[in-house]
Amino acid sequence: MPNSVYIHIPFCKSKCKYCSFVSFNNPELITGYIYSLMKEISDNYRGEKLGTLYFGGGTPSLVPADLITKVIKKFNILDNCEITFELNPDDAELLYLQRLHEAGVNRISIGSQTFDNDLLKLIGRRHDSSQIINAVELSKKAGFENISADLIYGLPNQNMDSIKADIEKFLSLEIKHISTYGLKIEQNSYFGKNPPQNLPSDDEQADMYEMINNRLEMSGYKRYEVSNFAREGYESKHNLTYWNNEEYYGFGVSAHGYEDGVRYSNYSEIEKYMENPSSHEYGKFLTEQEKLEEEIFLGFRKTEGISIKKIKDKYSVSFEDKYASILEKYSDYIEKTPSGYALNLKGTLLSNEILSEFIQL
Repeated sequence: MPNSVYIHIPFCKSKCKYCSFVSFNNPELITGYIYSLMKEISDNYRGEKLGTLYFGGGTPSLVPADLITKVIKKFNILDNCEITFELNPDDAELLYLQRLHEAGVNRISIGSQTFDNDLLKLIGRRHDSSQIINAVELSKKAGFENISADLIYGLPNQNMDSIKADIEKFLSLEIKHISTYGLKIEQNSYFGKNPPQNLPSDDEQADMYEMINNRLEMSGYKRYEVSNFAREGYESKHNLTYWNNEEYYGFGVSAHGYEDGVRYSNYSEIEKYMENPSSHEYGKFLTEQEKLEEEIFLGFRKTEGISIKKIKDKYSVSFEDKYASILEKYSDYIEKTPSGYALNLKGTLLSNEILSEFIQL
């Protein structure tokens, strides 16, 4: 039974060069889209009490605060529900943030990416470094304590010195959570069609990842997932829903969800979605083997790893017996934990290769 919701807001003023997500530069559709979204919620949400609610995009901060309030009121919210809202730095305004806070939003995720103004222009971001700092300051002033920001490493022309400078800037903001992503060239992105020059090598990107990990952990952040670091108690509850392989609703254009053993996705064309928002474009009922593979694949993203008891209870499988040869083969990269197994830092850098073997069995 889902107790988490992801809501996709598919509007952007312009598309970043690394982005392949579904988004549209049609601000005139925003109000109609939100009402279609609320119809989908009315028809498909079954009233469960929510532990997390996440507004992602696209650019949620293009939507007027009163419409965000209407959407939140559609749900049965637990008192300690984590409600996350993605914010672009150039949209940060104190009154807007205050209204979000009053509506129940209690976690802000800022799409910062880097503090290097030249790089921000190169990747198609609309803000500069000063606007990142301003967005954090305004979020705090509006009452938000739980603030996250994003960092992309492995960008064109980026080197270790620029990454180190970015990390020091993030640390100076005294925020609770930092998400770090290595640049991946997606086929449907601008960079996919126009490959950038001067990309760091795979080895250089791995060195950047290790440096980021060491510097943040030295500064009191805990890496709790491949790409995510948090002060104690400020891990993203919503994203842990995914990595714990739990069910969740997905509402909005191209949103994905997982209910009753079915993974589904909504229409990616906004016209089709708005005509019939309550129907999914695609759905797949997972077999027990597929569920087991997802449990392992997602669980190993967390630094705490997978629980052998949980796997035994859910799938009647002895993890250590079934995967003994893989555990032996990658013994330098997979470590025993009190509850099961986890990838160490070296294993995280080879995670795609290692996890592919679990899926092949």
